[in-house]
Amino acid sequence: MTEARVSVLLPVYNAERTLQEALDTLTAQTLGDFEVVAVNDGSTDRTADILDRAAAHDDRIRILNYPHRGLIDSLNDGIVECRAPLIARFDADDRARPHRLERQVAYLDRHPGIAAVGCQVHCFSDTGIAEGFRVYEAWINGLLSPEEIAREIFIESPLVHPSVTIRRSILDEVGGYMERGWAEDYDLWLRIHGAGHPMAKIPEALHEWRDSQDRLTRTDGRYSVENFLRAKAYYLTHGPLRTGACIIWGAGQMGRRLSKHLLRAGVRIPAFVDIDPKKIGNTRRGAPIISPNDLERVRADSGNPVLLASVPSRGARDLIRRNLDALGMVETVDYWCVA
Repeated sequence: MTEARVSVLLPVYNAERTLQEALDTLTAQTLGDFEVVAVNDGSTDRTADILDRAAAHDDRIRILNYPHRGLIDSLNDGIVECRAPLIARFDADDRARPHRLERQVAYLDRHPGIAAVGCQVHCFSDTGIAEGFRVYEAWINGLLSPEEIAREIFIESPLVHPSVTIRRSILDEVGGYMERGWAEDYDLWLRIHGAGHPMAKIPEALHEWRDSQDRLTRTDGRYSVENFLRAKAYYLTHGPLRTGACIIWGAGQMGRRLSKHLLRAGVRIPAFVDIDPKKIGNTRRGAPIISPNDLERVRADSGNPVLLASVPSRGARDLIRRNLDALGMVETVDYWCVA
């Protein structure tokens, strides 16, 4: 086998139903000089047999067998064995379109300052796609440039993990995958962002992303809304909120839940902002709820802290953005949207 341009990192656990199809989409790639590092995480079904047969027919496939320990250990063990300078994540229940690796490797060759590149995705399911998942698919496919991804990074995870190819040097720099009690991929994007490295997407659906009832994002508590908020609060306090204070626009449920984690981290919240007349004049967690008309004055009196627009609705976020832009505030400098 020639020297691999990219290593495909494929963690596998009890994936006998979908694994062969996933492997077939890899061996059909238009880029030929890649390797597959398949990490079998103690599977108890026919996964090992499927991997063995695939490796016997294609010497680009290497298999690592370990006792069952979970996804993060599998990913980190696999990284150690990857030989190429680029690592493409892939999952055993997804499908890669033929040009995925070729397009992503070429993109990173042309853009040496980009740490990781994803692509647009096409969601599919054996049982139908829920409306909420379609909304997320549309949102994530709309984030392409490094600026768009950075702007929205505290709203939701802006890249689909198994669609991303990342520089091995960046993974090493930020410490690989970490167990923090929340989603390992979102944690990685936030660390890469915090280290100042841009990420981007190719404006083409090169990855088919399966939605199933047993997907980890549905069954593992690390992917809950509350744990996503914990992750956001942690990286906000270690990044945009290093000054130790913020004003939160949104005195509803989302702002209340976010503020709980920020206060626990020692962040001072001098005020909440809301447009609801029933909320204005009251307090939230000991801070006054003010109208947008009072924002400039209260912010100036508080030392001009960063503002967090914490509302779940995209329409409401866009309205807040227009209001803050009209005040001369700059997104990702003076304010961030968080959901």
